Amino acid sequence: MGLELYLDLLSQPCRAIYIFAKKNRIPFEMRTVELLKGVMFPVFLGEPVSPEMLATTLAELDVTLQLLEDKFLQNKAFLIGPHVSLADLVAITELMHPVGAGCQVFEGRPKLAAWYRRVEAAVGEDLFREAHEVILKAKDSPPADPTIKQKLMPAVLAMIR
Repeated sequence: MGLELYLDLLSQPCRAIYIFAKKNRIPFEMRTVELLKGVMFPVFLGEPVSPEMLATTLAELDVTLQLLEDKFLQNKAFLIGPHVSLADLVAITELMHPVGAGCQVFEGRPKLAAWYRRVEAAVGEDLFREAHEVILKAKDSPPADPTIKQKLMPAVLAMIR
């Protein structure tokens, strides 16, 4: 039996491994799992996000993006040198979560946007899109089933507060 990868492409680490294995032509059989059973964002549950929480989250994201540019990317083509690495895949798949929620994290950040384009080109545009398709469509998904929502809402709200 060959390599089996149990992945949920909603998961950032799973997308990084998926891209790594495909790009390096490591043969595998994908076994799709649903780590979150259809629950990813409060909005997905049909719950609004408070303006205060959104502002705080976006401010934290801005600080993180600046740190990524200044401390890690600096003036390099990729995070750890002249070639794409697993570090780049982990970072880019993490940044695709806010992109999937409609946040334009690369807008107004030419250095980060150029890095994004280099990573996408190194991986291949088709593979990059394939790996991120599920996260980019997540915001358009219908709300969770009401019974699931009722069971999970207290835990989800506790995590985000």
